Formats: sequence, structure tokens, C-alpha cells
Amino acid sequence: MKRCLVVLPVWLALAGCGDSDVQEVRDWMKKTDSQATVKVKPIVEPKTFVPFAYSASGEIDPFNQNKLLAELARQANAGGGLRPDTTRRKEFLEGFPLDTMKMVGTIEKSKTMFALLQIDKSVHQVRPGQHLGQNFGLVTAVTDDAISVREIVQDATGDWIERLSKLELQESKESNK
Repeated sequence: MKRCLVVLPVWLALAGCGDSDVQEVRDWMKKTDSQATVKVKPIVEPKTFVPFAYSASGEIDPFNQNKLLAELARQANAGGGLRPDTTRRKEFLEGFPLDTMKMVGTIEKSKTMFALLQIDKSVHQVRPGQHLGQNFGLVTAVTDDAISVREIVQDATGDWIERLSKLELQESKESNK
């Protein structure tokens, strides 16, 4: 009996080291692997590059200095010759945009109508012929209720054009009371 008790654990230990279910697992893996299908899309063939043949070698060079100077001269003459006078000295009111100016009244001195413009908290007198605004504006007329201004601005193509603006008399808040 003692002998059986000693041999039994040894026999059980050796039985655990056997190849019991491992072969079944290996067989199942081989079967599954052979039945599996791979679904990988094939890579698309790259497009062949066709180089561009430049055939305008006999044409005028677009970077030719003479052509560039001719185009600059053409643009200088564009716009009907209308240009602002950039050589004259700017007047004080040309430092402010028109939308910050407010006409608050008129005064007549020596048969000349002057408009009163308020900019921030100061009031300035303006008569026809004076310049104002940042777009080369020229006061063309002063009436009791408005100032007419002709501005010279650049359009989208770079040509100088005239734009007519008007500053209208702003009603006082105190007169509505």
C-alpha cells in the first residue's frame, strides 16, 4: 500500500505531461486556417506619367522686360487719365474717414456757404473746393441740408474712378424735445 501511495503521485504527474488535447487543438487550427479566405483588395496600378512638352519656345517670353514695361505703360494710361493729385499738400480733414464726420449745421460768410462738420468733439468749417476724407474727397457743393463730395477711388481692376458721396445734416437730439 505504501508502495502504491508513492507510485500513484508519480504516475499522475507523468500523465499530466502527456499530449492529451494539444493535438486536437493543432488539428482544429490547421482546419480553420485552410478554410479562411483572405479578402485584401489588390493595389491599383499607378498611372503612368506623361511629361508635358513645352512647345512655346518660339513665343514671346512672358518675363521679357520690354513686355513688362509696355504693360506697365498701358496700365498707367488706363482709367481715362483720372488720377488723384498726390503732389499737393493734404488738408487737415483728409486725415479722417467720411463715416466719422457728421454735418451739424451751416454758416454763410461773405455770400459763401460753409458747412459745420463735427469730428469727435470738435467742429470744423468746410466750404466748396476744400478736401476731406481719406479717398481724395473734394467738396463740390454745400447746401442747408447736405455736403456733396466727389471722391477718387480705385476700383477692383486698379483704375481710378469717381464716387459721389453726400454728408447729410444730422438732426439734433435737443430739437426733438
